[in-house]
Amino acid sequence: MNFRRLTPSMSLLLAFEAAARHESYVRAADELSLSQSAISRQVQTLEDQLGVALFRREGRSVRLTEVGRRYFVELSGALGRIRGATLQVMSQQAGAGTLRLATLPTFGSKWLLPHLHEFYAAHPGVNVHIHSRIGAVDFHGDGIDAAITVGTGDWPGLSAHRLYNEFLVAIASPDLLDGSIAESPPSWAMKQTLLGVTSNQQAWSEWFSHYQLDHRQMRIGPSFELTSHLIQAVRAGMGIGLVPKVLVEDELNRKELVSIGNAIGSQRSYYLVYPSSNEALPSLVAFRDWLLRSC
Repeated sequence: MNFRRLTPSMSLLLAFEAAARHESYVRAADELSLSQSAISRQVQTLEDQLGVALFRREGRSVRLTEVGRRYFVELSGALGRIRGATLQVMSQQAGAGTLRLATLPTFGSKWLLPHLHEFYAAHPGVNVHIHSRIGAVDFHGDGIDAAITVGTGDWPGLSAHRLYNEFLVAIASPDLLDGSIAESPPSWAMKQTLLGVTSNQQAWSEWFSHYQLDHRQMRIGPSFELTSHLIQAVRAGMGIGLVPKVLVEDELNRKELVSIGNAIGSQRSYYLVYPSSNEALPSLVAFRDWLLRSC
């Protein structure tokens, strides 16, 4: 295998990526400060090297072929990661840095963002770019440096730091209790529609077992991908929900939601995880140390 053929020069790739993004040699030439003929020659050289047509010429215009479109999608992601890595190195040289952080959406909005100003106050030169993710994170494919997620501690191939145990609380709308904001006994839940999140289907079973309630009385209702949607459904009176207490403390304090029984410990915990190769990344070290202190 000729590896050189599999790694075209950066000048050819940049010319193709710009031309593909604009589907215009003229606009690509303006962006790269080259002539239109230079862009055309570089694209032609790349096509000759790959042995495929990347564009269709339609008069004075160009359109990506299907092969060219697939190549553009893959290439643009790779170039984006290269640019991101370069910016990070440059910013570190200037005493700053960036961190690409994936986090659970509701945790991000309910806990991380309200506290993030404290991190910036201590580390003004670091920029945290937040990406919402549910489930497994593709660190290499998505260019993510670290992630805040929830699980049982099984993170093969990753460095993991437990932030805190998850405590689940059953919540209801005060309207569902005929206007009363007093706490109801757990047995009241057996008469209600039980709402859940798709990533923790066994949660209600654990809750019923904790309070020694009859599982046959469980009235399982709709489930939601996002905890924030579940909370909204509870507030709308669709049923009662079981959610991490840290995500609804404000609503409970304002009496917008009512707890059913006490919060119980679940089998899961919140973790900061990242590839071991990122262990010494300065921005990650700063964020990790701050997060562990804060949690």
